[in-house]
Amino acid sequence: MTDDMLVNLYVEGNNQAFDVLLNRHKDRLYSYIYFIVRSREVAEDIFQETFVKAIVTLQQGRYNSDGKFSAWLTRIAHNLVIDQFRQERNENVISNDDSEIDLFNNVAYSEGTIESRMVNNQVLKDVRRLIDLLPDNQREVIYMRFYQSLSFKDIAAITGVSINTALGRVRYAVLNLRRIAEERNISLALEVA
Repeated sequence: MTDDMLVNLYVEGNNQAFDVLLNRHKDRLYSYIYFIVRSREVAEDIFQETFVKAIVTLQQGRYNSDGKFSAWLTRIAHNLVIDQFRQERNENVISNDDSEIDLFNNVAYSEGTIESRMVNNQVLKDVRRLIDLLPDNQREVIYMRFYQSLSFKDIAAITGVSINTALGRVRYAVLNLRRIAEERNISLALEVA
């Protein structure tokens, strides 16, 4: 059954349909929230609040069925995350400098030797640490683009910005990652013998 079919069943009174929707989307949604907020307690609160808002909206008949239930849930979570950040802190800003290092396109994911796997794992840890240094809005779009493989159109819809703004945020995030890697003398390109 599609998400929209399950939504319609839930609106008609079938609570098990919502359980199916919850089970279908809970892992990806929770991962998205946790990646942004970095706190299990906060992530659990926002996750629960997301589904409460979804239930209320569905019960009030205000959900517009357009085949994008997952994006709609993510949008609700995104707004709640933004509210959480507004309450807790101001956004950090990192300047953008051009660099010759191509952070994402030079990482070779090989399945070769144990040594190459160890190097790959270290590179991925380094990338994750670098991503943690980005401003919240850039960290969020990097996660959506490279970890969830979302299109720029979906990123724009979820974050409530234009496609050009979504493209710009990803571009600036990649530039920031390059600059930070260079400043910290972190080489993210694997040497191929």
